[in-house]
Amino acid sequence: MFTGLIQQIGQLTAMHNRAEGALLQIQAAWQPALEPGESVAVNGVCLTVTDISATGFHCDVLRETLDRTNLGRKKPGAALNLERALRLNDPLGGHMVTGHVDGTGVIRECRIIGQDLALRIACSSDLLQGIVTKGSIAVDGASLTVASLDSESFTIHLIPFTRAHTATWTAGAVVNLETDIIGKYVQRFLQHSAPAAGLTWDKLRQAGFMSD
Repeated sequence: MFTGLIQQIGQLTAMHNRAEGALLQIQAAWQPALEPGESVAVNGVCLTVTDISATGFHCDVLRETLDRTNLGRKKPGAALNLERALRLNDPLGGHMVTGHVDGTGVIRECRIIGQDLALRIACSSDLLQGIVTKGSIAVDGASLTVASLDSESFTIHLIPFTRAHTATWTAGAVVNLETDIIGKYVQRFLQHSAPAAGLTWDKLRQAGFMSD
């Protein structure tokens, strides 16, 4: 489990392709040092540290993960958002992030609003169903708040601190998305159990539990 608060920006130093996936070599340093078997969120993808090097760590990645996330698009030198797994006594400063990416989105627009950088991200309708205005979403592992939402995309705002402590995002970039886990459970309940009890999305909206 992670919080979505990026702890450092690492660098992909090498990707060794294999029939079943790839080995990632990532440059990063932590205190206390990483240990083999630890979980690290790499651009929001929960990976296991398989080996430690003098300058960083290695992770094995399955072919499905490469295909379903933006890790398969990364080249040596690419910046990566990194976060170690949450410990039970650590503060939960962001939101509950599992590191299981739901899919990818494409940044359609970047614009400055005051001191913030606003990103409009387009994604599939399946992902949009799990996103709500003012709700939380992990973008490349970073915990962010949904500022607005339409039928094809959603918008997030990055304050200067977040921009300085995450990998740079630009228009056209593919980003990993993980919707809020609590929302997933609510959505599944409403789809499979709630109809029998007469509970619907419209009734939740009317009661003030949801926004359009």
